[in-house]
Amino acid sequence: MSIKIDERSGEAAPPSVAGAPGAETTAFMIIAAISFCHMLNDIMQALFTSMYPIFKEEYSLDFLQIGMLTLAFQFTASLLQPLVGAVTDRRPMPYSLPLGMAFTFFGLLLLAAAHDYTVLVVAACLIGIGSSVFHPEASRVARLAAGGRHGLSQSLFQVGGNFGTAIGPLLAAFVVLPRGQGSVAWFSLAALLAMVILSRVSAWYSRYRRANASRVVSVQDHGLPRRTVQIGIIVLCLLTFSKNVYMASISSYYMFYLIDTFGVSVQDAQLFLFLFLGAAAAGTVIGGPIGDRFGRKAVLWWSVLGALPFSLMLPFVDLFWTAVLSVLIGGIMSSSFPAIVVFAQELVPGKVGMISGLFFGLAFGLGGLGAAVLGAVADSQGIVFVYQLCSFLPAIGLLTIFLPDIRRKRRYVADNAANISQK
Repeated sequence: MSIKIDERSGEAAPPSVAGAPGAETTAFMIIAAISFCHMLNDIMQALFTSMYPIFKEEYSLDFLQIGMLTLAFQFTASLLQPLVGAVTDRRPMPYSLPLGMAFTFFGLLLLAAAHDYTVLVVAACLIGIGSSVFHPEASRVARLAAGGRHGLSQSLFQVGGNFGTAIGPLLAAFVVLPRGQGSVAWFSLAALLAMVILSRVSAWYSRYRRANASRVVSVQDHGLPRRTVQIGIIVLCLLTFSKNVYMASISSYYMFYLIDTFGVSVQDAQLFLFLFLGAAAAGTVIGGPIGDRFGRKAVLWWSVLGALPFSLMLPFVDLFWTAVLSVLIGGIMSSSFPAIVVFAQELVPGKVGMISGLFFGLAFGLGGLGAAVLGAVADSQGIVFVYQLCSFLPAIGLLTIFLPDIRRKRRYVADNAANISQK
């Protein structure tokens, strides 16, 4: 049993036009271009969060206000992503990619010129809107260019973002911190570069759609009941919650934790954050191909059972072991997200944009909401308590046991179809 998917939109196609020819090949240059732009996009996002110590001192912000900045950025990013994905599932908009990056460009210019907290919030919202437009369509392009190697392409796409997130704190430490907030304007050039590259990618995407206007490919159905699919999506959402709230606790408050607990300088704290985020990038690269080879559930189990002991130890160790454990946690936990996204795409075939938008948006939104809540907790209970509380979050990943085994179910459906055809 199979579902026919129209290459133009990703929607289920009528059976009468099924059976298009041609073996797909992986378009690595397109995946590399999308990954590079993802890196530039997330450098600019990470630059914003890495400037929190500067904002805190310059504008006398408390931890709740810091958390609200994160919420402003990530909520605008998350709120629009599923909507953008659902719309472009029905009507693809290739040139929305450079348009989305234009919002980030103007957000950076406003951030450089900001003079009060309200302007910072508006700048955060503009950068968030840019992200909400970029991610669903970029993820769709990565899947179209995958040539069937969806875990690999999703990993390569996501790792660009991870590297960007890791590089952001270094740029903040060595460029923005010595030169001040106005130097952020120079990074708008990165947004312009991304707009140029994305224009070329959009042209490829447009040509791809024209060339495959009548082509329909078969996507093997998993044969799962609707209720099982719904439970699977809920579980994947909860796994995204545990991962991204924990990652938000690191990206938003790890520097403050190191400064308050161990007395390190702001610049050294940003270097420690770079180590964590670099490990997260490496974990993302590993997670996708392993999922292609051994299945998505295997990766998800590894991300839970591997990270939980280290997260429980983190609040109780010295500076050296804090650095070591944070690197291990970053690498292991980040391996799960490519598997989560592809697993969800396989559970709901034909809705690539909506599912990508939902999970990228959920990641941003939950991270932002978690940052705001954790900021309030840090103000009342202290930053160390935040890490003691967050250490239990990876345990939510034990819900992986309720996820269906799609590979086994597909083999069962395929075997039944073969037996029926033989009869």
